[in-house]
Amino acid sequence: MMEKPMQAMRKKRFYPMWLAGLLLALAAGWAQANGFTVVDTTGKTHTLAGYKGKWVLVNFWATWCPPCQEEIPELIALHGDRKNNLVVIGIALDYRSAKQVTDFADSMLVDYPVVLGNAQIARQIGPIQGLPTTYLYNPDGKLVAQQVGAITREAVESFIAKKGGRGGK
Repeated sequence: MMEKPMQAMRKKRFYPMWLAGLLLALAAGWAQANGFTVVDTTGKTHTLAGYKGKWVLVNFWATWCPPCQEEIPELIALHGDRKNNLVVIGIALDYRSAKQVTDFADSMLVDYPVVLGNAQIARQIGPIQGLPTTYLYNPDGKLVAQQVGAITREAVESFIAKKGGRGGK
């Protein structure tokens, strides 16, 4: 007799967890399907869909972050090398003012789009567990890699080459 109430309790506990898991999966799929929309410091809008056919590397960084500063030349080289068919978008976080970010980017000779980031922008792309954090989308707009910590041009180019250069599987 005690067995049936215990089974019922297990089922009731399972249902909310299952529902929560389903909702998270749907939300993740929805976010992935919709991509992202960001506006850079020059006022230009960038969308994931707008870069269909290209690799898109989204890099979250901060002006005070030494590993972020170290990888900026690598990101500039990746963005400037057209053979990779790749665009870099830098999203600055934890800044005092827009001028601080643009002055810093100018001093580092950043030539890729720079976005003034916030929690809403980060939610469109993914969790930020540390800086720098990088997300890589294949030419079909599918998220194929992410990394917390500094990246190198060589590592990104190697990853793209292994995925066949086009639509990573």
